Amino acid sequence: MTKQMHRAKDVVRILEQAGYEAVIVGGAVRDALIGRDFNDVDVATEALPLQVKALFDKTIDVGIEHGTVLVLQEGVGIEVTTYRTESTYTDHRRPDTVHFVRDLREDLQRRDFTMNALAMRANGEIVDYYGGEADLQARIIRAVGEPRARFEEDALRMLRAVRFVAQLGFTIEQNTAQAIEQQASMITHIAIERIQAELEKLFVGPFVAEGIKAIRETTLSEHLVGTFDEREWQHVQLRDANVGWAYFAYGSQMDAATVARTYRLANKQKQFIAHVLTLAHQDDWTTMDYFTYDIDVLYAAQAIRTWQHQRVVTTAHIDAQKAALPIQTKDELAINGQDVMQWRDEKRGPWIKEALAAIVEAVVTGNVQNDTQRIKDWFNREWNN
Repeated sequence: MTKQMHRAKDVVRILEQAGYEAVIVGGAVRDALIGRDFNDVDVATEALPLQVKALFDKTIDVGIEHGTVLVLQEGVGIEVTTYRTESTYTDHRRPDTVHFVRDLREDLQRRDFTMNALAMRANGEIVDYYGGEADLQARIIRAVGEPRARFEEDALRMLRAVRFVAQLGFTIEQNTAQAIEQQASMITHIAIERIQAELEKLFVGPFVAEGIKAIRETTLSEHLVGTFDEREWQHVQLRDANVGWAYFAYGSQMDAATVARTYRLANKQKQFIAHVLTLAHQDDWTTMDYFTYDIDVLYAAQAIRTWQHQRVVTTAHIDAQKAALPIQTKDELAINGQDVMQWRDEKRGPWIKEALAAIVEAVVTGNVQNDTQRIKDWFNREWNN
């Protein structure tokens, strides 16, 4: 068991000793049953939030109005949530009201898919009211209860279904898939930041091509910006979601600014995508390209060219080209702006930046050695004249 699971079971036992039913719920139970790594472990209990707080020395009210208290147990944070049911979802995103209940079955009934509606007691006993274990064994993603009702409550669950396809390699059950197709347009009610997060998890899934295919087959793709063609993702395996965004932009023929604006990506992500796309569209890379771009950008651009069956070079080749550069950064240059000002005896101005850029290129491309006197001679010969 992971450290988090140990601490979560400790929390469950403390609640049980106080007379409250408590169980481990959610993805940790699912992943434990299929032997998949997990980090976060959540607990559900019949105890009310204030009753939970009274049992533990260190707690944080992370969502107490919805019944959630973060319990700090030996340095590990465990979210403890009171059993609850939820009312209507007017905006298809969040419940209008939450009602605390004492029945675990009612709490599990509100969850999205049967494989996520499993619970585990402290002794390891599995509580399964909705056939989640059987669906796990059959590798099926099935909505709890009526699929249309689950997706009307929270339309993001439709995208979560295809994300689980990418992560687990499971198949969406027929009625659940049909409900997604019928209600796909509701995905437009969801905040783009939540969609972004699901797509990032999908990009790094080991079955990403199957996830992309599920987006297309359920027609969610018709309500999302970009191109979702599973044929382009057949050989893609990623650990970095930013590389996924770059490849998504490439396949969708979107520039970095457009994909970043559409999916609310951070400026650092936008810059990374822009650099990767620049290199991915070039047939040959110059010595200055190897100097200018970070190694992760070079790797990502080369991966895209490989997936597109274009010119292939190995990471070893990229490493060798990088290592062979006379300097790795501008900071390693033997001279600075003060030097070129003295050599030219001229006031500060934009010319200094231009001169330093020319010197860097001359050093990187081997036209001059990275030595103060040699650079000065080159500067007086090539720049001043």
